[in-house]
Amino acid sequence: MTFREINSKMVEATVAPGQRLFSQRGAMLAYRGEVAFTPNVQGGQGGVMSMIGRRLANEDTPLMTVEGSGTVLFGHGGHHVQVIRLTGDTLYVEADRLLAFEGTLQQGTMFLGSQGGVMGMVRGQVSGQGLFTTTLQGHGAVAVMAHGGVFEVPITPQRPVHVDPQAYVAHHGDVRNKLSTALGWRDMVGRGSGEAFQLELSGSGAVYVQASEEKL
Repeated sequence: MTFREINSKMVEATVAPGQRLFSQRGAMLAYRGEVAFTPNVQGGQGGVMSMIGRRLANEDTPLMTVEGSGTVLFGHGGHHVQVIRLTGDTLYVEADRLLAFEGTLQQGTMFLGSQGGVMGMVRGQVSGQGLFTTTLQGHGAVAVMAHGGVFEVPITPQRPVHVDPQAYVAHHGDVRNKLSTALGWRDMVGRGSGEAFQLELSGSGAVYVQASEEKL
């Protein structure tokens, strides 16, 4: 297991020869051993297409490639850190919430409208999180950041989950998302968080919700 949760705001990662980790720039707090940190302008394992997607999403800061032999402590801004383990499925997460992830995971960028239709695009506008989201697929662990703690809510075919878009952190599984609201289009666009609109997630999987609506 690469990541070990030290406390609610810090994780320890084991770095082994022949393996790579990727982290957000500025996430390294301390390390032991022979560990090297180099900027990764290609956006992790996603290659050039992942980099282009991050550019379109105004995420120009490169990830850091972490290699060598030792242990690294990761944390950022005093935010709560949650470790999510993937077993072959895909995690959808906002790029600015990524703290670190294993190099065994394939990174990509998805346009929200491709999963949630036009409503997915509107969700990006209302939540202020942009129209793109990062995907991580395969077997491995991911450390994500949030405000005030994270709670995992199961999503089942019989029980969809409604989430405030600004409390959303990430989700995984065979899940569809759409924005539901009691307001008209003209009233909805540009409004802040609250009961006026909700992000509806249906299917089979789980969604991670943070305790605060504050953006990172």
